[in-house]
Amino acid sequence: MTHLDLDTPIVLGPFGGMSSVELTAAVSNAGGLGSYGLYGYGAERIAETAAQLRAATDRPFALNVWIPIGDEARPGQVDTTQAAEAALPLYDELGIAAPSGQPERFLVDIDEHLEAILEARPAVLSCVYGMPGPDVVDAAHARGIRVVGGATTVAEARAVEAAGADAVVASGFEAAGHRISFLGEAERSLVGTFALVPQVVDAVDVPVIAAGGIADRRGVAAAFALGAAGVQVGTAFLRTRQSAASAAHREALGRIAADDTVLTRAATGRLARGVANRLIETIESGGAIAPFPAQSWVVGALRAEANRLGRGDLQSLWAGQGAPLARLDEAAEVFAELAAGIPR
Repeated sequence: MTHLDLDTPIVLGPFGGMSSVELTAAVSNAGGLGSYGLYGYGAERIAETAAQLRAATDRPFALNVWIPIGDEARPGQVDTTQAAEAALPLYDELGIAAPSGQPERFLVDIDEHLEAILEARPAVLSCVYGMPGPDVVDAAHARGIRVVGGATTVAEARAVEAAGADAVVASGFEAAGHRISFLGEAERSLVGTFALVPQVVDAVDVPVIAAGGIADRRGVAAAFALGAAGVQVGTAFLRTRQSAASAAHREALGRIAADDTVLTRAATGRLARGVANRLIETIESGGAIAPFPAQSWVVGALRAEANRLGRGDLQSLWAGQGAPLARLDEAAEVFAELAAGIPR
């Protein structure tokens, strides 16, 4: 994908909150675009991460940011009592205290976040939940940074292009993790990859990167047949030893069937696809889920402790519907398998 200066048009899914320098560098070093999700990172940590990536690779990499869409709850504006009560039995089970009160803020300052990314000068600034304002896009382009935005509908793809994106990631509902819809409700923006990609290709003039359900050479070949200029792959790489996924998470990816994943708001308050487990079942049966990002704060300490203890039943096990096709444990092997599907 020459538009992004890549040898091989394979992009690593950004894994907001679950990225690793090792995996990002491995994909970039192989000739693709390694992506690192910066969700929750402050300016100092962004600078440190960029330095670590540059020490691990001299190839292009992307830094990923979540763009606010205006529905984010702020401390003091939302009552989290009922949501906390739903999670309390799980906190008690793990023997840790549930959070009390509310923090000063749930999210990092987006202006500080974006400025730090611009200062880090990655090859690509990738965005989900929309695009930053024209001043940020112009500043990125002035620094030689390409800007890529995600879309779950044709309307979103057009909006991303109009905002100055150099490429659009068309994300089908099969994909793991958060549904990155920003123009309409996520539940009403569930378009499959096979339907979405060709429609987006027809609607925009910039390159389209297909995402969702792609885990081997067959998915890559299909994406290119639909008109995509590249593919973005998450779950297949998430299973590898180079990822930041826990052992329990990787084990789950190795045993689940396509219909073992669900769309839920239980983990963060926003719709996301992951493996059905006790965390999701308990929170959903409690009848109260706080809006994003308050829900993430409500269950954040619980998920972290479950991760520490190796309790996969209480972690957020993000997974796409293509997980049963993710059979390889080494990033280099996954990359080679995907590259075999690119038309020559």
